[in-house]
Amino acid sequence: MTGMLGVLGQALIYVVPFLLVLTLVVTIHELGHFLTARAFGVKMERFSIGFGRAIFQRTDKQGVEWRLGWLPLGGYVKFAGDLDATGVPDKAGLDALKQELVAADGPGAEKDYLYFKPLWQRALVVAGGPIANFVLAIVIFTLLFSLVGVELRPARVMQVQPDSPAATAGFQPGDLITHVNGKLIADGGEVTQVVALSSGDPVRFTVERAGADVQLTATPERKIEENPIAGRVSVGRIGLALGSSRDEVRHVRYGPIAAVGRGFQETGNILSTTFTYIGRIFTGRESGDQFSGPLGIAKASGALTNAAVAANPDPLAMVGNLLLTLTSFAAILSVGIGFLNLMPVPVLDGGHLMFYAYEAVARRPVAAKVQEAGYRVGLALLASLMLFATWNDLQKLNLFKFLGGLVS
Repeated sequence: MTGMLGVLGQALIYVVPFLLVLTLVVTIHELGHFLTARAFGVKMERFSIGFGRAIFQRTDKQGVEWRLGWLPLGGYVKFAGDLDATGVPDKAGLDALKQELVAADGPGAEKDYLYFKPLWQRALVVAGGPIANFVLAIVIFTLLFSLVGVELRPARVMQVQPDSPAATAGFQPGDLITHVNGKLIADGGEVTQVVALSSGDPVRFTVERAGADVQLTATPERKIEENPIAGRVSVGRIGLALGSSRDEVRHVRYGPIAAVGRGFQETGNILSTTFTYIGRIFTGRESGDQFSGPLGIAKASGALTNAAVAANPDPLAMVGNLLLTLTSFAAILSVGIGFLNLMPVPVLDGGHLMFYAYEAVARRPVAAKVQEAGYRVGLALLASLMLFATWNDLQKLNLFKFLGGLVS
């Protein structure tokens, strides 16, 4: 019984923070669509957070039903006049809808519906969700940089592993890494991030040694490691242990303008890292094992929660650490969801934007058959991506090894 309670407790630690963060991020995403549509006078029927039977619902003065579903795994905005699953009807569908609306409410009634708005307005409504995700991330990072600040730890070489790429390159204990691939380095984490995504590619370092700059080049080797947050992943390593003395560590809190700049920079860094990783997958230089689905994200949120709680036993400090950790996690997840939704897959916002781009060039909507085929392909691609990510998550959780132990 005690063991069962322990399992349930761990499940709650993993699932509850994940659902809280996911609900926040999805709500902001859908609000991006909703507020943009409302600014253009688009008629909407429902704003829902969660799916399934409603546990709360209310209709406002403009006829929009606000709903909270019992399954908090997403959300949606339902626009009046939705014709099909793609959300981008063709010319025949638009003509039929217009006739129906004019017959019911008179000429000009169609102007309140999304599909009869100017193309640029429709595109902004679709892009409003991902943009809201990026804005959320920037706002969170700005608040963290200005109110909490950040510790900057210079990339001082503490140890060089024998026969490693770093040893071959000529690194020595005491070296201070100041630049990586020509970019100025303020924190050791930046070095680790570049090296981790550079397996097999030479990386140029500038180190400060005895008051002089020394140029070194090392090629990271792929290593499989157990990460307390991400699980078992393959990353690039050159064989350096980095650290900083207490005197070198700086705690920096930024002013409002500088914090906004850092917020933009941090969001851009996450997007840049994502693009780099995906590009390396397509060129065969990464295996894709760092892609995570809901299981992996829930595990990461649980690990972060445990780490935040264990950092300081004082209740107030524990709550503060937990809030800061989950807030930072929400910013990172928000960037990820914004990026995912902009992918040119018909099921996602990026697919709708792709259809609108065609309409802008061809001066007519995409044919219904093409949209339907694209929708099916998009579903297949999205399902394949989710299966791949879930496979990664299960491998990182060592589930197959566990099942193998049961069978044997």
